[in-house]
Amino acid sequence: MVLPAFVNSVLESTCLRLFCSCTQIIMVTTTQENDELTWTSTVTGLPQKRYYRQRAHSNPIADHCFDYPARPEDVDWRWLYPSMRPDQEVSFADIGCGYGGFLVTLGELFPEKISIGMEIRVKVSDYVLDRIKALRHRSSDTGAYQNIACLRTNAMKYLPNYFRKGQLEKMFFLYPDPHFKRAKHKWRIINQALLSEYAYVLRKGGLVYTMTDVEDLHIWIVSHMEEHPLYERLTDEEACTDPITPRLYQSSEEGAKVVRNKGDHFLAIFRRL
Repeated sequence: MVLPAFVNSVLESTCLRLFCSCTQIIMVTTTQENDELTWTSTVTGLPQKRYYRQRAHSNPIADHCFDYPARPEDVDWRWLYPSMRPDQEVSFADIGCGYGGFLVTLGELFPEKISIGMEIRVKVSDYVLDRIKALRHRSSDTGAYQNIACLRTNAMKYLPNYFRKGQLEKMFFLYPDPHFKRAKHKWRIINQALLSEYAYVLRKGGLVYTMTDVEDLHIWIVSHMEEHPLYERLTDEEACTDPITPRLYQSSEEGAKVVRNKGDHFLAIFRRL
């Protein structure tokens, strides 16, 4: 049957559009696959940090867009920890985990403990998630790194939404943003108001680890925590005998940078009373 000329024209046009659409889909898919290959190191199999760069400072008081639970009972941790047993819960929290170096160390040091990293910067948290995914894939035969995960959230606002009273054993504040300007001191992660929230989610005897390379910030942290009635500082002897202490200096990316630059470390560990 011979079709009219206008019908042939419509069919040819439709086929051409379908061909172009399929070609675009193939090109996009190929580009995404190539990007994923480029972003992952061929040597380590881990994501390359230079593709996740972001500003070092973030305003924690600003209205960022976050999804967060109304209460700790609403959190389904299994989507972050597929191998999590019913009798397990998150015990360690690395607040402002950065690129996840210390979080990975926690997972290795305490394989039976569940650790969470909390990071406000979107690209940085994306890197940690991709890093953990790659580590889990690389260690699929041993099941390692199933006990660590990362959340993009604002710990200064939503910490009690994730953890029930007395749930955490340890909290880490390693190389937090110093916010040097006096007008921005209210942005500091350690302040008198927030210390009460930290005490709420910490169990009695739980520990808060703080480390910075800024002496002024160290003095600020120590003075505020010593003034709070629910904390006492560990003695130097107690701090030195803690097995975590040696790992605090250069497990994190910021700590390693301080070591390379031959900077100072200021450590203070506090016990929840």
